[in-house]
Amino acid sequence: MPAGQHLTIERGNARKIRSAMVNKLTGAEPVLEPERTGLRGFELEGPEGRLEALLNEGSSNAPCAAVICHPHPQGGGTMHNKVVYHAMKALNAPAWGLGWPVLRFNFRGTGLSDGSYDGKAEASDVLTAIDWLENEYKRPVVVVGFSFGAAMALSACCDRTTGHGKRASVRALAALGLPTRTKQHVYRYPYLTGCALPKLFLSGDHDQFAPVADLQRVAATTAEPKKLVLLPGADHFFAGQLDAMQNALAGWLQEQLKWLK
Repeated sequence: MPAGQHLTIERGNARKIRSAMVNKLTGAEPVLEPERTGLRGFELEGPEGRLEALLNEGSSNAPCAAVICHPHPQGGGTMHNKVVYHAMKALNAPAWGLGWPVLRFNFRGTGLSDGSYDGKAEASDVLTAIDWLENEYKRPVVVVGFSFGAAMALSACCDRTTGHGKRASVRALAALGLPTRTKQHVYRYPYLTGCALPKLFLSGDHDQFAPVADLQRVAATTAEPKKLVLLPGADHFFAGQLDAMQNALAGWLQEQLKWLK
């Protein structure tokens, strides 16, 4: 990704990405091998024991693999969350032109995962998922998170002050509904000033856990390359705007393909 890419704020729905669309980067239609449509359930060996996981298998020659991190466990968040599911479909379903294998998992203490909620150590669970994908697929990894999952994904991949940091396989980050404040907690992301990975911040402009001014400040202090997309009228959960969320996410990832290889 060129270092000179600037922050972009988009207001409006992106055009839906379909497999029949012409690839803007190469001038040719993307060609994927027949996808593996299986859904595989298994366990990861995490820092606190087993982590319940699901893998949506993708095309055998997909250029990337992805992991999606779920929202706050204490608010009922699991890997079956509606936003997480729709994000997975945008990355995995052939209709969107990507066909990537996508891993979802439950954070410690959630569902059948061992351990208990911590609030920060869940970033280590994200690293466990990344390491599994890297070992399984030997290809670039894209990390996506929604809400609390977005905060943990950014911490896992960018915050070296807590012993986390960049995994060589991770090539891009997408933060959906990144929180900045709740009644119980204020989220800060100072480590993003030194995070050179391509980053998408995708939120609604009526997000009850992230006022627009907060998101603009986070994006403005984040290292390039970065992009902030605000969906008009969408709340934190993208209610009634899940298609628009998928459009924006898949469209940005299509733009990154040249740099993800």
